[in-house]
Amino acid sequence: MAFEVHISQKQAGDRTGDVYELTDAAGTVRAEVWPQWGFNCLRWQVRQDDGRWADIIFTMPDWESNPVPTRSGHPILFPFPGRLRDGKLRFEGQEYQLPLNDSTKQHAIHGFTPRNPWRVIEWNADEDSAFVTGEFNLAKDLPAALPTWPSDFKLTVTYRLFKNKLRVEASVENVGSKPLPFGIGYHPYFRLPGVNDTNINDHVLQANVTELWEAENNLPTGNRIPLPQKLDFRDPKPIGTMELDNVFTSIPTDSSRVAGMGELAVLSHPEATGCVQFLISPSFRELVLFTPAHRHAIAIEPYTCSADASNLAARGIESGWKVIPVGSKWSESVEYRWIVAEL
Repeated sequence: MAFEVHISQKQAGDRTGDVYELTDAAGTVRAEVWPQWGFNCLRWQVRQDDGRWADIIFTMPDWESNPVPTRSGHPILFPFPGRLRDGKLRFEGQEYQLPLNDSTKQHAIHGFTPRNPWRVIEWNADEDSAFVTGEFNLAKDLPAALPTWPSDFKLTVTYRLFKNKLRVEASVENVGSKPLPFGIGYHPYFRLPGVNDTNINDHVLQANVTELWEAENNLPTGNRIPLPQKLDFRDPKPIGTMELDNVFTSIPTDSSRVAGMGELAVLSHPEATGCVQFLISPSFRELVLFTPAHRHAIAIEPYTCSADASNLAARGIESGWKVIPVGSKWSESVEYRWIVAEL
């Protein structure tokens, strides 16, 4: 089976640019990547028996007129995922002020990369897969933000589409003159093909996490607590009517492994044509679960650190916050596997 990359011009909001479609030549699976909107993999779809495309990754119906980059597709959150208290980063004796851009306008949220254009540096396809690689360098792509972060960085992400999976490969390089602190997270929204429900309530979730970050006003207190019964998804259960916006942690080291990657979660539905298995490299140690108000999808989000991780680390709390020296590089991957249901 051969794969292909198709490039076309598309517009969403006030931005027009190349959109990269990764697909197999038979037209049974495809992914769509929008570099001008945060290098978002806006769609991942499979062909149904009736010939129609069905979404695995959910996109808001009004994307073209109202492209809010963190509400659709697969947003990339860097150099910090989640909220940063008061928008302040304290690092090596200096304080940096980030824009207060969360919904309350009191905190910073999700870093620089999901809302700004990226550059595509490579794409190709072969018999087994197609890929596109994007790059975001603070000095080149958002130079006005250089004073708000301790060091310049180069973030490189590759989306690689196979017949039965979407692989996301990330590398972070410190190209500045000082140590680089960071965390990375992905904010993908999912709704399974073959389901006609008006909401996400009957989707079934299983998640391999054993603790919860206690939170006040969506910011972690620093305490990790046992899972409350209603938030315990270690055994599969329907999402139901719960409103989720929680950061989980403590992935068992003996959790199921596939091709060397740990199983973070599985999303299924009794009527779906398949399920999605979430696989992670070791650095992805947190899981965020979020149900948007419309409840047409659920965000299942692998993070390398907690929300407000830098401030927790400054208090001596192990939060997953990373620091890499000048000239060093970090690389890890996440995979989403589409497992077709047995008839």
